[in-house]
Amino acid sequence: MAWQLEPVLTRFQTLTQSLLVSLPNIALGLVLFALFWFTSGVVRRSVQALAERAGQPAGIALVFGRLAGWVILTLGVLVALTVVFPTLTAASLFGALGVSGVAIGFAFKDIFQNLLAGLLILITRPFRIGDQIVSGEHEGTVEDIQVRATLLRTYDNRRVVIPNSELYTNRVIVNTAYDRRRLAVTVGIGYGDDIAQAKRIILDTLSTVEDIRRDPAPTVLVRELADFSVNLEVRYWIDPPIRREVVESQDRVLESLKPALIAAGIDLPLPTQQVLFHDQTEETDGDRTRQREGWPARADNPRSRAALTRQPETP
Repeated sequence: MAWQLEPVLTRFQTLTQSLLVSLPNIALGLVLFALFWFTSGVVRRSVQALAERAGQPAGIALVFGRLAGWVILTLGVLVALTVVFPTLTAASLFGALGVSGVAIGFAFKDIFQNLLAGLLILITRPFRIGDQIVSGEHEGTVEDIQVRATLLRTYDNRRVVIPNSELYTNRVIVNTAYDRRRLAVTVGIGYGDDIAQAKRIILDTLSTVEDIRRDPAPTVLVRELADFSVNLEVRYWIDPPIRREVVESQDRVLESLKPALIAAGIDLPLPTQQVLFHDQTEETDGDRTRQREGWPARADNPRSRAALTRQPETP
């Protein structure tokens, strides 16, 4: 069995000697990597501080600092590999990275797309951290804008992670982009009510509701002659336009308008349905003088007068 173990022992001795010879290179590579690691942290903090002093928002400064740190750390990994493996030259290393870069690009296309979209969002700043936005079916407050995704906190205290590419390419409504916002509520009055009087009462009532801006002044417009009511659209402005203020303002306006309109005798009709029964025979169908479908009978129609004066027969 000795002749079978001798090649194994020889191979093991060769590997051990190679490892001992390469120990200085490994130690030097680790030292260089640690140095680059420390340098990346210093560069990251320095770039972040410079960006903040240049007037950039904290989110953009943080991303720029992270990117600078990653560049230094990647360079440190490449240098450490060339030191540990002397046969691995920079040209061969970058050549291998170039060949595999195409495959990596296809495999991580979505990640790179979200990364670029995140940088563009941070640079162009269509919205900022703390803004309240609407994206598709989701609405809430922006908690963080990361490199890959944006964190949205909904009003019912849930977190939504939205990819940056979706936010950058699709439509986004920023509710808090401006310092004031126009709101509107709909009030339905009866067809027999005086529209001018109803408008006057609504405007007088809005003047007593707090948190409503006097400039621009509230307005009331007739928006629809609906099935059961004349719908008036009440428009007014508030500030600030955060979601809580919007809901509370609408609550105060509607709570004030209802008793004011009722006290003035303005009808607030409810949806109703009327079922009409009439003779739908072939003889009377379509004859408006004989078939009135619930409307009052015409006095000049003999049949209608007879129907009105006809007494019920006694049994």
